[in-house]
Amino acid sequence: MEAVVEELESGEVPLERALELFEKGMQLSQVCRRQLEEAETRVEMLIRKGSTVTPEPFPTPSGASSPRQG
Repeated sequence: MEAVVEELESGEVPLERALELFEKGMQLSQVCRRQLEEAETRVEMLIRKGSTVTPEPFPTPSGASSPRQG
């Protein structure tokens, strides 16, 4: 994902290549989002309260955007 962003930000990408990179970035974003949702679901299922497992929503800071990871 980082390589896609860097190439797009270089400003020297022909339009057709930029569209290909954008499409690839969107696909990667969907894969990452799906993996994050699956991980959050597993964490939610594993939170324990006493002797029972109590599902709780994964805490997310309200209004905060996630930083770009590299």
